[in-house]
Amino acid sequence: MVKLGNLIRRGLRPEALVGLSLVVFGAAPVAAQQPHAPAATNDSAFRGVQQRGAAVMGVDQYTSQHVFAATSDGGTITLVRLIDDSSGARAIREHFAEIVQQFAAGRFDAPFLVHDMTVPGTAVMAERKALIRYSVREVPRGGELRMVTSDRAALAAIHEFLAFQRADHRAHH
Repeated sequence: MVKLGNLIRRGLRPEALVGLSLVVFGAAPVAAQQPHAPAATNDSAFRGVQQRGAAVMGVDQYTSQHVFAATSDGGTITLVRLIDDSSGARAIREHFAEIVQQFAAGRFDAPFLVHDMTVPGTAVMAERKALIRYSVREVPRGGELRMVTSDRAALAAIHEFLAFQRADHRAHH
């Protein structure tokens, strides 16, 4: 698994990594990439999110489940493997540990890479980074990233960020 932070430290920009992930994943047959693909596989935008997500997060997105939950003080992102896969669960936890550091620093490279665009809410979250607390905890087969704030603008941005993520990942939970 290639660590996002290591690539960025080596001077590779997120924009370049999007193209790289398309080259790497674009050549493989779709059936080989998605053994348990949902009905949305005819949606090329969704396939792109799934492919780029696998490159950034280090786990097959079709055999993983995202849950994006807004809370009264922020929200959570839960990512778990749907199959027994201890190395995949470890990759998720390592990814979330990196994400906490990046988000706390106001850097949202990973969501940009996965979604191939600036994700709604991230500009305000970066601007108000000192007002948002991030933490990670282990859950069975994966991890949960928690975002907490008492700032109204940051809270609205977190909710916007989560709503976009939920829709783009087709995670209707």
